[in-house]
Amino acid sequence: MTTAKLHSIETFGAVDGPGIRTIFFLQGCPARCLYCHNPDTWAVDGGKTLTLVEMLHTAMRSIPYYGKDGGVTFSGGEPLMQGEFVLEAIRLLRKNGIGTVIDTSATHMDEYTEDIVRECQMLLLDVKHSDPKEFSRISGCSQKKLLEVIDMANRHDTPAWVRQVIVPGINDTEENVKFLAKFVKERIHNPYKVELLGYHTMALDKYEKLGMKYRLDGVKPMEKRKLNQLSRQLNRLLEE
Repeated sequence: MTTAKLHSIETFGAVDGPGIRTIFFLQGCPARCLYCHNPDTWAVDGGKTLTLVEMLHTAMRSIPYYGKDGGVTFSGGEPLMQGEFVLEAIRLLRKNGIGTVIDTSATHMDEYTEDIVRECQMLLLDVKHSDPKEFSRISGCSQKKLLEVIDMANRHDTPAWVRQVIVPGINDTEENVKFLAKFVKERIHNPYKVELLGYHTMALDKYEKLGMKYRLDGVKPMEKRKLNQLSRQLNRLLEE
């Protein structure tokens, strides 16, 4: 039986896809983002083993709360790194009336990726930056795989909920918002929603416990008023 390496589970999640969701955070990520708040998910061999049966049992406990929009989200880490498990999970959940969202930065791609993109309910797409050089600086990865996954979503008309973390001094500018709006309008055929997320420092204690250097040490959390201002600008640009 196909299994996955699991970091943690969150029930009654309301921000990782539409409706109420059960979120499975899977181990493994090829990116090393400047602001990553889950560095303990980087190692693909960390965590504990999760079987498909255990996953389904956990997911079905919350069926009364999902409604028509909710369901299961696979996050991480980068869930596409455990593609065989995720694809089988999507199919098993669908047989039981549960939709699946994939929370991905598309920094990994393999033989399972296109089937996952075609068969999932939605992509929760973490676009680190619309500029390739800045994308690489933030994530340590090439933007090429992201563009290929977007092409897959376009081919199969898979909705994409686009999110970008806004970090003071890195991408908290009107120019960046213009680039993001242009990127979405030109490249993503079926955008469900586009959202800016404010950078926070809640992971600092985790880095200290892991004995890891936090590369944005000293950067303050994103100021809410400015984030709201940039979000309003983004919405105006997307509506033009």
